[in-house]
Amino acid sequence: MNILETPRLRVRELSPGDAAFILELLNEPAFIRNIADRGVRTEEDAVRYLLEGPMASYKRFGFGLFAVELKDSEVPIGMCGLLKRDVLDHPDIGFAFLQRHWRMGYAEESATAVLAYGLNTLKLERVLAITALDNHGSMHVLEKIGLRFDRIVSLPGYTTDSRLFVSGAGV
Repeated sequence: MNILETPRLRVRELSPGDAAFILELLNEPAFIRNIADRGVRTEEDAVRYLLEGPMASYKRFGFGLFAVELKDSEVPIGMCGLLKRDVLDHPDIGFAFLQRHWRMGYAEESATAVLAYGLNTLKLERVLAITALDNHGSMHVLEKIGLRFDRIVSLPGYTTDSRLFVSGAGV
């Protein structure tokens, strides 16, 4: 199901048919370093990740991580969406792209649209974001879409501290 479109991108729900893409994305060194090693090593693992993660979130919260694909080719290039973590008071925006699609503005384009979707369509009161302390690329994207750094946080269940960003008035 399509969620939204931007000039170059389509943002849609993930499905088990995205297993090969998810397997590739979740095993990129940058994903493992900046987000986490999800232990997804086979397409069967990827299907389980999709069913228990993004697809379960759609049913429970009405949102989750979405596939981001190029409109002209329908090729998935990344994920962007909203997550509701037990350790945070508000949903947070998250994104990850295949490294060959970095530095083309896709993260900013999709995150801008997903943030607006969360605040305007879903009527979320506030949207947060967390990043690894040294993930400067993601920090730059978050600042460009209007989130501001709030503080360093230690979240239960996470092995390292994170930078917490928050949406402000008028975002």
